[in-house]
Amino acid sequence: MATGVFITLEGPDGSGKSSQMRLLVEFLSQKGYQVFATREPGGTRISDQVRQVLLNRMENQEMHPRTETLLFCASRAQLVEEIIRPRLQRGEIVISDRYADSTLAYQGYGHQRELQPLVELLNYTTGGLSPDLTLLLDVDPQTGLSRRRDGGEEWNRLDAYALAFHQRVRQGYFEMSRQQPHRWCTIDASLSMDAVQDAMRVAVLERLQLLVNRA
Repeated sequence: MATGVFITLEGPDGSGKSSQMRLLVEFLSQKGYQVFATREPGGTRISDQVRQVLLNRMENQEMHPRTETLLFCASRAQLVEEIIRPRLQRGEIVISDRYADSTLAYQGYGHQRELQPLVELLNYTTGGLSPDLTLLLDVDPQTGLSRRRDGGEEWNRLDAYALAFHQRVRQGYFEMSRQQPHRWCTIDASLSMDAVQDAMRVAVLERLQLLVNRA
């Protein structure tokens, strides 16, 4: 592959992105692709420090939405320049658990903030780097949050927001996928793990083949 391929996983909390990403990376690696997995916020030494500030539910409850937005963007800017862009330039497939669309979904639609300033900020943050494919793992927010509680997963500061916030996030994802259908692929994350993984593999392989044909 002459140039890398950038794939992102998005979705409400509890949609199973992290578990599914591990399976997808293993599948692609077995097929001979050079794959690198990362996550947001985090992924670098600096970004992981920002993650601790962002997600600490006990210490940072007073965080303002603008502060939250800028911290996510700071973490992302470091990840793009230190990890994602260099690996793409080496021809690798990079898969990220969350990316810039999460900021529009959570800090934009969730907090009900004006979107256009966020779009401009994200363009600056990422240097204009957009995914080749975004997989939206969709699940009802109440179901997703219950999964996180029952599964004993990390319950962070954003998880603790009201259900109405998470419902707005989900609707934000729907709106973004409607606006850019060529980039987004929505998958029903309420299905079994195997069914979700199968759908993800089909979508990724189709996109990889499309990009090869265009090269």
